Amino acid sequence: MFLVTGATGHVGREVVNLLAKAGERVTAVTRSPASADLPDGVRVVAGDPSSPATVASAFAGVEAILLAPRAVGAATADLLALATEHGVRRAVLLSAITVEYGGGYRRFAEAFEAAEEAVKASGLRWTFLRCADFAANTLAWAPQVRSAGLVRGAYGDAATAAVHEHDIADIAARALRDSTHDGRSYAITGPEPLTQREKARLIGAATGRDVPFVEIPPEQARRDMLAQGLPQDVPDRMLGYLATCRDQPGPATGTVEEILGRPALGFGRWATEHAAVFSAP
Repeated sequence: MFLVTGATGHVGREVVNLLAKAGERVTAVTRSPASADLPDGVRVVAGDPSSPATVASAFAGVEAILLAPRAVGAATADLLALATEHGVRRAVLLSAITVEYGGGYRRFAEAFEAAEEAVKASGLRWTFLRCADFAANTLAWAPQVRSAGLVRGAYGDAATAAVHEHDIADIAARALRDSTHDGRSYAITGPEPLTQREKARLIGAATGRDVPFVEIPPEQARRDMLAQGLPQDVPDRMLGYLATCRDQPGPATGTVEEILGRPALGFGRWATEHAAVFSAP
């Protein structure tokens, strides 16, 4: 049995789908089970991983756990202590590429470093997936692309090798099931750095229209993101990393191909798969 926190997030949902498709038993923890819409056969448990006591019942029969920091918050050590008590043997942590390569505001890398240290201290076998920025971050552009056919944002020339959530999930599912990944830290990226302008162009190609990137000051971009209802920390995470990658492109590694035996999925493919989200109704 595998337990997935953040089970309705971009990566967690993909992990649940992959494990279920492989015939594995899966427990998905979510705060909103009624709207989870997960595959048949998946055990859905209502709970908040950032309050470990609420998910104690989920650990029965679990051998490995996927930890999503945004779901777990500062409760990593307490959640892992509970997991250990229930016989869990392995933890796979979604971490960040900034732990290894730097970039962005230091406080965010430090939070991931603390989560990694908590996992190591738990005594569980572990794998760290240090992910580049998600291609799915550009979903924040969707409202303005639909309504105005453009992207207003900051740091248009910042280049990152944004990673497709399916690639992260595929590696996570393997690490949960296969002990050969124990004790490994993987830097996971897309195939090549692309600027924000290039990503907007690829979204345009996927939707059949021109989508220009219009440069605005970072503070305006931050206000616009908050006005959309994004959590307070998201603009700083995104804009801080982009500011770094304006002067030095984010890293592009060969990790996906090394582990999966195929090239990493590119942003163009991601944009095509999500074209409906960016298309006018």
